[in-house]
Amino acid sequence: MPSLKQFEMFAKLAETGNMSEAAMALGLTQPALSQQLRSLELRLGLKLFERVPRGMQLTPSGRELLSPARTVLGAVRDFGEAADRVASRPAGSIRFGVTPTIGPYLMPPVIKELHQRYPELRLYLREGIPAMQQAELAAGELDMVLSPMPIAGRGLHIEPLFREPLRIVAPPDDPLLSKGSLTHRDFNGRTFLTLDHRHHYHRQLEGVCAKLGATILADYEGTSLEALRQMAGTGVGLALLPELYIRSDTAALDVVRIAEPSKWLEYRSVGAAWRSSAAFGWLYAEVAQIVAQQARGRLESQG
Repeated sequence: MPSLKQFEMFAKLAETGNMSEAAMALGLTQPALSQQLRSLELRLGLKLFERVPRGMQLTPSGRELLSPARTVLGAVRDFGEAADRVASRPAGSIRFGVTPTIGPYLMPPVIKELHQRYPELRLYLREGIPAMQQAELAAGELDMVLSPMPIAGRGLHIEPLFREPLRIVAPPDDPLLSKGSLTHRDFNGRTFLTLDHRHHYHRQLEGVCAKLGATILADYEGTSLEALRQMAGTGVGLALLPELYIRSDTAALDVVRIAEPSKWLEYRSVGAAWRSSAAFGWLYAEVAQIVAQQARGRLESQG
């Protein structure tokens, strides 16, 4: 039977697809990881990975075993949490996965309220690609995630939290802003800036562009909403920004202005997820409720 450490190595290498990156994340040297991987493959009598130009890729056998491996790792994490609960010890930390399109401007007040309720609780935030974080959640590497919907994964409790309007912004001197009333046709042929194509944001923007007859700038992918705002402000392209981000202290409408067609109603749904078997599911549900209350309160009070 493979060791838990080997399960962790297998899952981490499958996630990163890169020996050096996986070894660093696991606190190992690359030769040590290679040796453990060979040992695991010999024990199983299977080839789990194959080398490709960009790194390591799962074989068909590896793909079939990845989900059970993540299930094992998640079960181990749940067992530890259950033991803590039985021993009446508080959950010392929550490993919280967030996307950079939500976390930086929504989580600070959530953290503040959590600290007031549970002074000993520590919230460790990790930004990343939602699909990758959902895999880490299933593997027990994260305790809960906050992400645009849909959220997918076996054995997960998924809690819809709030809907957030999405706003189109343009530089102050854009011709769109000189018109009294805009229609969808005014956006025909215009170019929008985007984030990494693996983000839900990119997929939603593709749908928006299809409705408007617009396109996505092909040779630029921003790393944050702030980057999109700044690039839009210089006239590189239009941007689609969430309402709460625009209203946050770090994103005042100083370099961009809202420019939308009449009856614009585009929005995104945001939800939280944690493993259904998690011993501290009640605590994660409370965190999710705080997030929802903070978001809805800001939207309603400033709407």
